[in-house]
Amino acid sequence: MEQSGEYRIAAGRDVVWRSLNDADVLAKCIDGCQSMTKLSDERFDTTVKARIGPVSATFQAELHLTDVKPPSSYNINANAKGGVAGFGKGVAEVTLIEDGAETILRYKVSASVGGKLAQVGSRLIDAVARKMAQNFFAAFVREVSGSEPVVVQDDIQPGLKKSNGQWKVWVVVFAALVLALVLAF
Repeated sequence: MEQSGEYRIAAGRDVVWRSLNDADVLAKCIDGCQSMTKLSDERFDTTVKARIGPVSATFQAELHLTDVKPPSSYNINANAKGGVAGFGKGVAEVTLIEDGAETILRYKVSASVGGKLAQVGSRLIDAVARKMAQNFFAAFVREVSGSEPVVVQDDIQPGLKKSNGQWKVWVVVFAALVLALVLAF
């Protein structure tokens, strides 16, 4: 599964960077997040409860940040285990671009699942991942900037209506492989 997107956030790049690395902010923004612990500057552990069709499970995920270039980019590598429900792994590339007083957040996620989850079907998994990603970004943008998210480019919802030349989303989208975890489940 692959997804990508670009969001305009009404906050400075340093503020967005700090928020993407703040376990408390991330925990508030992820649907079903039961815990998020920052073990070091490059490692997070998280527990997320998710339902994908008939499969409901609690996933334990280890997130490892690599290629960290503060405050502009990093990669998030995630390994998630959901017991008998299956597992997921993936990588998210996250880039923050300063644009005046705003920040453009770009991400690209590549993830895969196995076990019982793989039997559910890729369409259902993609639909749940899209919904969770939308909810994550809507909550994250509101948490960081206090405003509604503006999607600049997004492969998650290609059918959104245009308004003033930009995509506006009312329900949109770890620290960035928190993103991969969110997108994979």
